[in-house]
Amino acid sequence: MSSVALGDALALGSATSFAIANVTIARGARPDAEDNGAFVSLLLTTAIAGLAWIALGMVKGFPLVSGRALLWFAGAGVFTAFVGRVFFYESVQRLGAMRSSALKRLNPFFSVILGVLVLGETLTHGMGIGLALIIASFAVLVIGTQRAAATDASKSATGIGRWGYAYGVISALGYSSGYLLRKMGLGEAHDALMGAAVGCLVGALLFLATALFNADYARAVRSTFARPNPVLIGAGVMSSLGQILYFAALNEIAMSRVALISSMEVFVTLFLGFAFLRRHERLTPALLVAAVLGVIGTAFIFLY
Repeated sequence: MSSVALGDALALGSATSFAIANVTIARGARPDAEDNGAFVSLLLTTAIAGLAWIALGMVKGFPLVSGRALLWFAGAGVFTAFVGRVFFYESVQRLGAMRSSALKRLNPFFSVILGVLVLGETLTHGMGIGLALIIASFAVLVIGTQRAAATDASKSATGIGRWGYAYGVISALGYSSGYLLRKMGLGEAHDALMGAAVGCLVGALLFLATALFNADYARAVRSTFARPNPVLIGAGVMSSLGQILYFAALNEIAMSRVALISSMEVFVTLFLGFAFLRRHERLTPALLVAAVLGVIGTAFIFLY
């Protein structure tokens, strides 16, 4: 198998793994559940990535890692593991798998904005078109949710729409900020597995620290150990696998190609959600339009 074919397969595997995780989170964490699986997913990714790093190190030798690289990875963990992942799980718990997956197209939107503002990158015409399409995708999602809430008295537009989308936006900004710091760390030490392990360990520690003064986080921590949820454990395993496969794909093919293939996650999520979440979520025309706009916007950002 060629390097390109292997990279494509890894990127598709990553998208599929994340899609399965999205649907599994939605099945395991109902809106009124005290634990949505975010904490256990951080623990699982730390363990899986850490063990994989040790195993590869024992076979190929451990690369030298600078203290500065560890700091970059730790900083990335604050944004990707704690802010990005924890708030994404909150978004799935409130919006469902399908809407939250479509909302993840905000990740490249914020990546472009941060690249221009922080790194001084040039905003091309293609990127501008991509940003506009992603904004349109977000608008379609919000309008679609408001209309659905208006026709269903059991779903509050405030509870489901406003907070769910707010968490999704915060998650996307966290992921994008963390990717910028992780890029700095990989420049110092090209070791994605260690970066993932360090970042998720920091995220788990921050979750524990927050639990000291936040009752919701404290209940989630207690529930993780007192009443383990096999469904949420499965979601955590798939999230970890998706992240590891994503990094593996980056070692084989260009980042733009990985990003485009990974953006197919939304369509895999829609298919799986339609198949397994019909009792809880609906695949609406607005959701399909938002997903298509978001993926086309991502394509413009990375190809033009």
